[in-house]
Amino acid sequence: MGILVGVVKEQYPGERRVAVVPQSIPALAKCGGTLVIERGAGAEAGFTDTEYEQKGARLATRAEVFADAAVVLAVRTAGADPEGSQADLPSLRAGQALIGFAEPLAAPEPYRELASAYVTAFALELLPRITRAQSMDVLSSMATIAGYKATLLAADALPRMFPLLMTAAGTVAAARVLVIGAGVAGLQAIATARRLGAVVSGYDVRPAVKEQVESLGARFVTLDLETAAAQDQGGYAKALGDDFYRRQREQMAEVIARHDVVITTAAIPGQRAPVLVTREMIAGMAPGSVIVDLAAERGGNCELTRPGETVVEHQVTILGPLNLPSSIPYHASQMYSRNVTTFLCHLIKGGELSVDTTDEITRETLVTYQGRIVNHRVQQALGIPQAPAEAVTEQTR
Repeated sequence: MGILVGVVKEQYPGERRVAVVPQSIPALAKCGGTLVIERGAGAEAGFTDTEYEQKGARLATRAEVFADAAVVLAVRTAGADPEGSQADLPSLRAGQALIGFAEPLAAPEPYRELASAYVTAFALELLPRITRAQSMDVLSSMATIAGYKATLLAADALPRMFPLLMTAAGTVAAARVLVIGAGVAGLQAIATARRLGAVVSGYDVRPAVKEQVESLGARFVTLDLETAAAQDQGGYAKALGDDFYRRQREQMAEVIARHDVVITTAAIPGQRAPVLVTREMIAGMAPGSVIVDLAAERGGNCELTRPGETVVEHQVTILGPLNLPSSIPYHASQMYSRNVTTFLCHLIKGGELSVDTTDEITRETLVTYQGRIVNHRVQQALGIPQAPAEAVTEQTR
């Protein structure tokens, strides 16, 4: 029979994604897993119970999924859904594995209880950015959707069209779009804005991404700043200090004033987002301009952003959208499902879940194991003294 994998319906308000879609069930079966899924779990993403059954999944109640499954897959666990995680805690059992988005660095407290319950918890945000993990990279998948949707929101809010048009009524000038942050979300925003016909510029503290920005047909904005230490060994942006951000803001003001749309995507894992767009910069923008702040969930890159709200200041519209991937749940679920299924298949050896901390992917994503918080980054976030790491290899049914 192999290992029984459970999927539950998301409880977080507004969350419409599902962890596994029907099309991923054959891949799961190929690596030794069978699926039990809570009834209606995929409905809001556009996947019916009948589709799951036709692919070989068993339908069950939420309680039955937790009672039967050796591994539970979810979109949001632990710190990514504190209330839901607390409600589900009594249903979890010792040795059971829990995998999903979990906000382990920004909201690490729920892991104390997961460790006490002897749950083996994995946080997908902590996947190392190495070649072997690319097919499991849920952050990149969801950032792709967020960048795409952010551009559509900007186009909808802007009181002018994006493309250059030659009409009988005269020429319509193209909108000017600036994307701050050229990670996955930023690059997708650039590509989408270009497809809509805008004149696009991109900025990032990492000069290495200049080629990627220009390959999409955008102009790379260069500021007079020292950026050699802008990226860590894992490929993520690093916090660079108050003086750096002050000088960056001073030089960025003139650049922002020249654009009709600004899309910000700068985020530091586990930290508050840096403020890149100040009140004074917004006052210098043309009336009707639009800012879409993709870092709203981390406090925002814009000083006036209100997470989850639309604000109008100085005749500039500032959008602070939350959980954009959930607004396109069908494809977001499809991409997440491929990532999480690949990750789980990486852990399954001989029909059992293998916890091998000599493997970098397993070690970096594993947060709680055998009654302890074992991830050094989460230990640091919680102020737990860090003991020397011990390599372990264990298989559980």
